[in-house]
Amino acid sequence: MKRFLLAALLFATPVEAKTILFVGNSFTFGAGSPTHHYKPETVTDLNGPDAKGKLVGGVPAIFKAFSRQADLDYDVSVETVGGKGLDFHYPEKRALLDKPWDVVVMNGYSTLDQANPGNPALLVSSAKQISDMFRGKNAKAEIWLTATWSRADLTYPAGKPWTGKPITQMGKDVAAGYALAAQSAKVRGVVPAGLAWNRAFEAGVADDNPYDGISAGKVDLWTHDHYHASVYGYYLEALLVFGKVTGKNPLSLGENETVADDMGFSKPQTRALQQIAHDELAATP
Repeated sequence: MKRFLLAALLFATPVEAKTILFVGNSFTFGAGSPTHHYKPETVTDLNGPDAKGKLVGGVPAIFKAFSRQADLDYDVSVETVGGKGLDFHYPEKRALLDKPWDVVVMNGYSTLDQANPGNPALLVSSAKQISDMFRGKNAKAEIWLTATWSRADLTYPAGKPWTGKPITQMGKDVAAGYALAAQSAKVRGVVPAGLAWNRAFEAGVADDNPYDGISAGKVDLWTHDHYHASVYGYYLEALLVFGKVTGKNPLSLGENETVADDMGFSKPQTRALQQIAHDELAATP
């Protein structure tokens, strides 16, 4: 009888939600799209309301929605500042970040280094510094870096860092920089957002040049500035984070997934983006 009561008591104890922190910039909070303030009540914005009294939802809120649909329990927090890399967050936001998180997902500036586009040195050093901080509070913290996408505004116009190169090249260069940073910082791995965008271009799911119009049947992964992502681009980013962090297949969310429905995606668009995420994750070690 005592054993039965003890077992019943143990099984009745609620499991504590796993904490996950997102650290980044506009590519995390979803600038230029409805993603920015999507369901902010479902996550904790560590910076508090902005000047307009609004809180960030962003990719973290989409991840939260995915995890709920998968019957997973994550306590999601987000700390973002537009136009900043990890070299900013460590000294300026350390008081908010230096806690024993279970999972951390973070990204740096879109060109690796704002002053020296394409140079990974700053990302490598700052990723290690901030990762060491997180492990100082929780040695088992699961840390991921998100390698971001090619910017059309830095590829198609004249006189830009990637002018004259294929639109996929910036994504490859950024991914290579994050691979170096991941190795140096000894993190769990890299979320391949930029490479998934490249896959979407190559598969004909997304249009690769927003400057000449969007081809019929394709989505535009960029928003109006050809720099930040559209809702489709952020949705794809969130699918990849979901797949890496939870180990779940993005296709398991299905064509009736609720965020896609909220954003007005068609079922074929939803399936196509989930398939791209699945295929890229399957191709990534």
